[in-house]
Amino acid sequence: MKAGEDARAARGEGPRRLGLCVLCGLPAAGKSTLARALSHQLRRERRWAVGVVAYDDVMPDAFLEAAAAGPLPSRWKALRRELLTCLEGFLRALLLRGPLSAPPGATEALWEAFTACLRAQGLLRPAPAAEGPARHLPTPPAAGPLLLVLDDNFYYRSMRHEVYQLARRYSLGFCQLFLDCPLETCLQRNGRRPGALPAETIRLMRRKMEEPNPQKNAWEHNSLTVRSSACSAEASPELTGLLLAALENPVTCVEDNAEQKEADRAVCSSSALHQADQALRRIVSQTMKEAKDARLRPPDLKLLAEALNQLRAELLRDLRLGGQAPLCSQALGVPDVVALFHEEKDSLVHKYLSEQH
Repeated sequence: MKAGEDARAARGEGPRRLGLCVLCGLPAAGKSTLARALSHQLRRERRWAVGVVAYDDVMPDAFLEAAAAGPLPSRWKALRRELLTCLEGFLRALLLRGPLSAPPGATEALWEAFTACLRAQGLLRPAPAAEGPARHLPTPPAAGPLLLVLDDNFYYRSMRHEVYQLARRYSLGFCQLFLDCPLETCLQRNGRRPGALPAETIRLMRRKMEEPNPQKNAWEHNSLTVRSSACSAEASPELTGLLLAALENPVTCVEDNAEQKEADRAVCSSSALHQADQALRRIVSQTMKEAKDARLRPPDLKLLAEALNQLRAELLRDLRLGGQAPLCSQALGVPDVVALFHEEKDSLVHKYLSEQH
C-alpha cells in the first residue's frame, strides 16, 4: 500500500492527529531539556501522546558499529536516512494498525536503540509470538493526538526538509522549533559534559547553521525560534499554538500521477540540472580561491580540485537519475543538492588543511 493510501486508510478509521516536530539547534543549546519538559507538560495537561526521538541517544552506538563500513561523513548521512526509514516504518504500522519489524538491511544497533526509545515512552509493545520474532506493535493513543519530537542539531535545511517530505507523504502535521542559544553559552555547557564535543566542531556547526526561514521557504512557514534565555520548564502559549496549528493543518499528501510526473520530470530535469551545475561550479571556484588564500600546497590544491569536481559530478548524476522520483515533487531539488555539496566540501577542505599543518 502506498503512502497516500496509508493516510487515507487512517482517516477512514476516524480522526487521528499525528504530527512531527523538528527540534533543532546547536549542541548544548538545551534541546533535550526542552523536549523532556515539553513532553511531560503535554502528557500531563493535554493528555497527548508524545514521543521524543533524540538522535544523540539513538545513533551513537550504531554509528560506531557501522563506521568501518565507509568514510565517516557518508556513513553518518546513511545512518540519518536509515533512522528516518525506521520512523516511517513506525508511522505506517501505526496508521495501518499492523506490526513493526526492522527494515531490510537495518543496522542492528540503530534498530534496537530506536525501538527501545519508543518502548520506554509507551509507544511500542511486544507483538504476539505469532507475528514473528523481533516484531513490535505500535501503541495508538487512547485519546488525543500523537506528537513525535525529533531532537537533533539539524543544522542544514535539507536535513529538516527530509522530515517535511515524510510528513507530506502521510498527511501529517509538521513544524520546526529552533532553539537559539549563544555560541559561547553552548561551548561552556558542552565543556561541562562528559564526552564533550570538540569546541571547533560546535563552532563549525554554528557557521553552517541554516535557521528556519518562513519568509523564503513556504514549507517552513510553521516554525518558531525560541531564545535559549527565554526557555523554561513550561511551554509558552506561542509554542503550544505552533504545535496545535501543525496538528490541525496537516501537510497535504501528494497523490501519485505517473503520467503527470513523467511530463513534469521532462520539463524540470534539464532546468534543475543546469541550475545545480552552475551553483556547484561557483562554489568550487570560491572554495579553491579560499584554499589558495589559506596557502594550501599546489599538489594538494590539485587533489582538492579533483575531489570537488568528482563530488559535483556525482551529485549531478544523482539529481539527474532522481531514484526514478520526479525532480519537481518529492526528489531532491537544487537547494538540497547545494546543501549536500556544502556539507561534503567542508569535510574535504578540512581534510587537506589539517594534513598540511
